[in-house]
Amino acid sequence: MKHLFTTTLVAAAFALPFAAAAQERYPALNPDQLSPEQKAYVDNLQKPPRNNTTALKNPPFRVYMRSPELARKLEEVSDYVRWGTGLEPRLTELAIMITARQWSSQWIWRGHYRAAVRGGLDPSVGADIAAGRRPEKMKADEAVLYNYATEMYRDKAVSDSTYAAAVKQFGEKGLIDLVATMGYYDTVAMTLITAKAVAPKEDDVPQLAALPR
Repeated sequence: MKHLFTTTLVAAAFALPFAAAAQERYPALNPDQLSPEQKAYVDNLQKPPRNNTTALKNPPFRVYMRSPELARKLEEVSDYVRWGTGLEPRLTELAIMITARQWSSQWIWRGHYRAAVRGGLDPSVGADIAAGRRPEKMKADEAVLYNYATEMYRDKAVSDSTYAAAVKQFGEKGLIDLVATMGYYDTVAMTLITAKAVAPKEDDVPQLAALPR
């Protein structure tokens, strides 16, 4: 028994560094570790409208900066889909929330749920999506977006009637902008999975319920 206990302790001692390493995918870089391209990327994130002073620590930015040229291009896409489409914030944020729900990405969900509520989305819509239910209190344009996005993710196809309703509601430009918004946040979600990012639990944000596979 004593030998078994000693062996267990030794095995645990060796396992701990590996467990810690598994949780430290893409660890935060110090400012003196940054290349000029990485530093320029971080400096730009700290300017309006982002004002992000934690990019060195937080995913997905600390992951993106491993490829500075890609990071810069992704930043441009992010800025456009969030602030440049001309769509109402509640619609942009709803598209992002549906994507977060698709990937069960609490990290994406936490910030964009708050932004959606600030933008005018009924809080119950987010609560229903988090629970895996169709929201009951959507506005007409929100329902059109929800139908399109959920059909896309569920069926990997979109019916002619769903497409026609979305084009009628948002126009060709608005619809492709919403599709690109979801596509960008698909990239964010996969980046967060790669980094093994874990979002802190916050009482004012609904937790995404586990969904059946």
